Amino acid sequence: MSCAFDLEHYGELLDAAKAGGYRFASFDREPQAGDVLLRHDVDLSLSAALRLAVARLRELGHRIGHHAIYPEVDLDERFDAVVAWHNPDPEFMSEPIDGAVNAMQAGYFDPGHYRSDSNQHWRSGCPHEQLAAGSFEWLQLLTHPEIWAYPGETMRETMVSMLDAERDRNVERLHADRIDLT
Repeated sequence: MSCAFDLEHYGELLDAAKAGGYRFASFDREPQAGDVLLRHDVDLSLSAALRLAVARLRELGHRIGHHAIYPEVDLDERFDAVVAWHNPDPEFMSEPIDGAVNAMQAGYFDPGHYRSDSNQHWRSGCPHEQLAAGSFEWLQLLTHPEIWAYPGETMRETMVSMLDAERDRNVERLHADRIDLT
């Protein structure tokens, strides 16, 4: 098993969590032994998020938190009362939020119970072996769909792949709208 940032290894991570006896939980209660809080921070591409999951997220029982830019939180019917700050600074990263759970607040976040793939680099290493072995009491696992859905050995290569794919989709949309691009 490689630790490549691709859809195949993403599936292997999910399989490892199941093999380790974990259950997928949400932020409606503090984590308990055996929980995996699986987060997808959609930073740049909803298309990538849809490739990682499916378009009918709520129909399939998924929760949708708000990935907000501090200090703006506009929770409405689109979101569950969960917020994860985009590129948070330490002074507000884990502060409580009125009317919502901060995914990084005490009780939901602890460095030993957290793994993130930010910038195509695992903090504390790829967790698939530890998940498969049931080594975590509980884990908050943060992934970024853009990293997994687009090819690239480096973050730069992956982001260029995403930009190329988004451009192609936009050209197709313009063509479908009968815009003359000749």
